[in-house]
Amino acid sequence: MSALESARRILVVEDEVMVAWALEDMLTGLGYSVVGPAARVDQALSLIENGFVDAAVLDINLDGEKSYPIADALAARGVPFVFSTGYNKQRVHKDYLTYTTLQKPFEGSTLGKALTELLVPGTTTPSTQHHDTAVWDAHRLRIATDAAGVALWSWNVDTDQISMDERAHELWGVPSGIVTFRDLSARIHPEDLDRVRAAFSATRDILGGYEVDFRILHGSDVRWISARGRGDDQGIVGRVMFGVFLNVTERKMAEEAREMIAGEMGHRVKNLFAIASALTGISARTSKTTSEMAGDLTLRLTALSRAHDLVRPVLSEPKKAALLGDLLAALLAPYTGDGPLNARVKVSVPELLVGEASATTLALVVHELATNSIKYGALSKSSGTLDVSCQADDRDVVIVWKEEGGPAVVAPTGPAGFGSQLIAKSMAGQLGGTIAFDWPQSGVVVTLHVSKARLNG
Repeated sequence: MSALESARRILVVEDEVMVAWALEDMLTGLGYSVVGPAARVDQALSLIENGFVDAAVLDINLDGEKSYPIADALAARGVPFVFSTGYNKQRVHKDYLTYTTLQKPFEGSTLGKALTELLVPGTTTPSTQHHDTAVWDAHRLRIATDAAGVALWSWNVDTDQISMDERAHELWGVPSGIVTFRDLSARIHPEDLDRVRAAFSATRDILGGYEVDFRILHGSDVRWISARGRGDDQGIVGRVMFGVFLNVTERKMAEEAREMIAGEMGHRVKNLFAIASALTGISARTSKTTSEMAGDLTLRLTALSRAHDLVRPVLSEPKKAALLGDLLAALLAPYTGDGPLNARVKVSVPELLVGEASATTLALVVHELATNSIKYGALSKSSGTLDVSCQADDRDVVIVWKEEGGPAVVAPTGPAGFGSQLIAKSMAGQLGGTIAFDWPQSGVVVTLHVSKARLNG
């Protein structure tokens, strides 16, 4: 990673959750800092207005909106950008054909090359620097630290008094004036406090610099802080240590997203095998010949394909919303066993429209629930049944997934798995809602609370 890349903040504008995570993974792997991602035009414009970015990656189609207003706002500020799209070059508006367009899917090396070509020409080399502007006085250093979001501190290790600049006080949410480590400890996340206390105590015996990352509580928010400091000599007796605080929340979130994506990829592959195995077993129970079984299995896999087409129509078709009942029926049809849909899986929902972006997220959630059911729940038994019902008002939609007749339910213990984390994050991020699990012995009950406006959008 070069010094150039480490200083660059790249705005990501992408409405697909998984694609946005993949872009974050690519950019952080290339050494850039990610701003966003933004899924809508207004979100992106707000980030541009309120924050500093060096470049941007723009998906052209944002759930029906075009990202051209974002491109105009960036161009007006002299910020370079590339388009990222599944369309071919002919589908790009003629006024924007001169800008670099990356065809999805693309590799990280392709994105890195495009960004380097955008950013390197604008950098200043030593041969072009003017000596009269290279004076690093306090004013210029303050400008640089403000631009980088760096907060300053000094710590007298003997008196335990810590002096911080205005940005550091704002970052920690503590009043202006001298503070102590004990004052700051009240803000440190309880799970990190002992580790941070040990690290700060050890600085008295450290020669040179040190660094420690930890979480702090700022109101209802959790922020990741990187504290970096250095004293003049070993033990720093009678001396003051100087350092900086960096808000590294975005980097930590990107790291968590990368870990989740890697785990989710493995999880999804295992689920695909489990689904194929389960569908094969369902077909085998009612088939008398291999030909009959092959035909039955083909029909079930075709039903899955139809559900995909319902959620993601081909580009040549006009964009349209799907009915919630149709979407659920298509997604659940492969799991109904030997009879018609209503014989084993009952879907009773009002006529609600589901927009394309929301349908993708809802399909992901239903896929996860159905996979778990066919592996461990009611759909794993021929006697098991599933009832999906729904109630809606002007603002909220509540979908209840109720299983019965399967194996006795035992509530899970320990941390949530990758699939549970993914659907919870998808429910909150894309559908503006929540997911809750109840574990009665007769069968799991899952309650989805969804914003009606997000569902229709």
